[in-house]
Amino acid sequence: MASNLGVSGSEFSEKVLKSDVPVLVDFWAEWCGPCKAIGPAIEQIAGEYDGKAKVYKVDVDADPDLASEYGVMSIPAVFLFKGGKVVDQHVGAASKETFAGMITRAL
Repeated sequence: MASNLGVSGSEFSEKVLKSDVPVLVDFWAEWCGPCKAIGPAIEQIAGEYDGKAKVYKVDVDADPDLASEYGVMSIPAVFLFKGGKVVDQHVGAASKETFAGMITRAL
C-alpha cells in the first residue's frame, strides 16, 4: 500500500468528509486477499485522478470504529464520498474500471 493513501479515524473527517472533491475510500485489511488484489488498481486510480478526486485506504483492523460507522461487514468495501456523504459503494473485488467509474460519475 502506498503510505500516502492511508487515512486514520482521527483524520477522516478533515480529509474525507470535508473534501471539496469526490473521495474514494477503500476499507481493507492486510490479511485480506481480495483487498491486496485490488490494491494496485486503487493506487493507479489515485494517480490518474490526482487533482480531480482523492483516494484513501482505511485499515479496518486499525480503525474498527470507522468501519463500523459505515456498516462495513465485508472487505474490500469501496465507498465514494461527495459533499461529506456516501454517494456510491461497492463490496468485493472488482476491476479498476468499476472503481474509476464511481469517481467519474461523481465528477
